[in-house]
Amino acid sequence: MTKQPHDQFAKQYLKGLLAPLGTVESSRDVMTEVQQVDVWFEPSSQSTTAPQMLGVLGRLVTVSCLLEAFRNQPSKTEVRNCLLKLLSVQGEFLRQLRRDEESVTENELPRLWILTTSASEALLDSFGAKLELDN
Repeated sequence: MTKQPHDQFAKQYLKGLLAPLGTVESSRDVMTEVQQVDVWFEPSSQSTTAPQMLGVLGRLVTVSCLLEAFRNQPSKTEVRNCLLKLLSVQGEFLRQLRRDEESVTENELPRLWILTTSASEALLDSFGAKLELDN
């Protein structure tokens, strides 16, 4: 049962429209497998080491982040799996903030960094990756 009347309406409406075309399930549970992040990092306000000492790596870890390392170019499936991990971690993060009655900006959400020795233009383009020369 949904808590939002508009959500229930949308489910019923879509179910009615789509039923002639195939099988329709509303409110389907999504079971995810347990996944592990290669490295989870949370910056400390107590740190005595300046992040600049780590160069680019220090600039990447200014907010909480997942670091996924690949020896060779990751496949599209591997990149999507990394994105799923990120969305899962962000979901947990946002639920905890809601419980604590706190909020954050988009820039404060955990980030994903995929570290790889190579990434083809085709792979980058398929995910809409954009080079930010200023950063």
